Amino acid sequence: MASMRDIKRRKSSIQSTGQITKAMKLVSTVKLQKAKGKAEESKPYFTHLYETIAAIFAKSDPEVKARYIRKHEGGKKAFIVISSNRGLAGGYNANIVKMVTRCDIPREDMLIYSIGRKGREGLERRGYTIRKDYSEVINSPLYSDASDISRDVMDAFESGEVNEIFIVFTIFRNSVSQVPTMLRLLPTEDPSGPDGGSSGGDALMNFEPEPDETLREIIPKYVSGEIYGALIESLASENGARMQAMDNATNNAEEMIENLTVQFNRARQGSITQEITEIISGANALNE
Repeated sequence: MASMRDIKRRKSSIQSTGQITKAMKLVSTVKLQKAKGKAEESKPYFTHLYETIAAIFAKSDPEVKARYIRKHEGGKKAFIVISSNRGLAGGYNANIVKMVTRCDIPREDMLIYSIGRKGREGLERRGYTIRKDYSEVINSPLYSDASDISRDVMDAFESGEVNEIFIVFTIFRNSVSQVPTMLRLLPTEDPSGPDGGSSGGDALMNFEPEPDETLREIIPKYVSGEIYGALIESLASENGARMQAMDNATNNAEEMIENLTVQFNRARQGSITQEITEIISGANALNE
């Protein structure tokens, strides 16, 4: 059995750790409320943005939309991977890395555009190519940051360096549920039916001034919008995961402290009993 000194020292250490995890939980709770509000406000916009782009393609001339909805076999794929800069968030970062490593695209065909140090480090250790790193963006995401990232990946797409753009992020459901998700931004899903018809009607969409020029303006805004929406969702998910992890850690610390208190009391009781026994034995020896 451990000595009372060892038990007391360990109990003190766990109490200090518990205070830290409790403070981190409170900080994450405050950050979660702010990020949650932004995520809930922005989610309808980015959902409708994706649907609107699909509707535009559905009513566009086949030659106009072919470039943006045709899935190309082989070639490089751009992966925008959103994780966090800090750990202590349960499986949040590990789940993102797993989603990338377990997809059916060969590692050598991926170019990683990393947002968050934890995801970048996890993928680097596994031999993935980090094309660019934007780790500081996740600390306080701005739409301008999303536009810069969009510009980089769109340049690679337009030049033919990559022929598909994916984004890997975490959807925020609630404080205890965050869902890792992979979404293909370009080429988009073909909204046409099996017969090649449009789900939005037979009428073609008119462009002003020209279809190519219009899409060159719309597509980067669409990609920027989806990236920004993913950043906001990921930030809320990170804080939700960290709050839950710190809550579990605090509860575990309290449980361990209770167990150590019981052990300490038993050790102290045993020590007192031993001392009383020694005193009685010594008194009996003197009386003989």
